[in-house]
Amino acid sequence: MKLEGKVAVVTGGSRGVGRAISIAFAQEGADVVVNYATRPQAAEEVVKEIEGLGRRAVAVGADVATTEGAERVVGAAVENFGRIDVLVNNAGFTRPAMLHKMTEEQWDAVLGIHLKAPWLCIKAASKYMMEQKSGSIINVTSVAGIVGTVGQINYSAAKGGVIALTKSAARELARYGIRVNCISLGIVETDMTEKIRTDPKLAEIYMGRILLKRFATPEEVAAAFVFFASEDSRYITGQLLSVDGGYGMT
Repeated sequence: MKLEGKVAVVTGGSRGVGRAISIAFAQEGADVVVNYATRPQAAEEVVKEIEGLGRRAVAVGADVATTEGAERVVGAAVENFGRIDVLVNNAGFTRPAMLHKMTEEQWDAVLGIHLKAPWLCIKAASKYMMEQKSGSIINVTSVAGIVGTVGQINYSAAKGGVIALTKSAARELARYGIRVNCISLGIVETDMTEKIRTDPKLAEIYMGRILLKRFATPEEVAAAFVFFASEDSRYITGQLLSVDGGYGMT
């Protein structure tokens, strides 16, 4: 098992990509803190599934776009399992609108969860990882942060910021043996992309941009997170890996 004995925190771990990451980590031997914002039942179901695999897990409800929430989620790993080895900054949602119609609330909410939250969680986790002289931090960005997207300038701006955050954190934390990397996702079959996938016109547009001509499943993108969490990537830091079916190339 690639993650035997490791403890991971996955923000937004109760559904979609976060759920798949949490379960994939457990399958590879990790104990997992499953963070959620609004769906405790879904988080508890993930916990039960992880426990069914013979690993330990705990669900922690918190808004990780706040200092208190970020510290609570990270602290749960240390309190329950004694350490934190892996942090996945995955939590997110969208508030779409054309830029001239977008409100400050829509801007602030999306920048908060997609950019401020990763910074706060890295800040909270790094103090433990610095003491351990080890750790892997994996940030989630999107093809939107690389090529932009219409109607979601807040999301694109935040995801572009995540790439810069990753590189800066990698430079600061490398001296402590902490690796910081970023995974860029395309269209994954989750609740957040339901409209894109189910609207015939939108599906045709986006499918035309994906070289592999299909949407990703959460389970297949989770493999990239296992790679960055494991010792297989021990000499990789500050990097962006695109797992998007070739979307970012077009």
